[in-house]
Amino acid sequence: MEAEQIVGDHLRRWRLLLDLPQELVAERAGISRATLARLEHGEGARLGSVLAVARALGIQDHVLAGFDPLRTDLGQARVRHLGRRRARSQ
Repeated sequence: MEAEQIVGDHLRRWRLLLDLPQELVAERAGISRATLARLEHGEGARLGSVLAVARALGIQDHVLAGFDPLRTDLGQARVRHLGRRRARSQ
């Protein structure tokens, strides 16, 4: 399963656990119900839309925490290096 499908499935599960209809979540997120349905199916996920839905579901802090490198063992071990040099370009 691709990452977009996994994220979409998790968003759908959160919505169902919170007993919220797609229409309400879409309205709160500022997107169409069709866009939310596509996100929940892992189709065409834009980061802005995913974050808007996460905010509408009240889980944005969890999503953002998942991207925080300082919440990892590697990040904690190398935190002192952050101020001394820039991240390398890919």
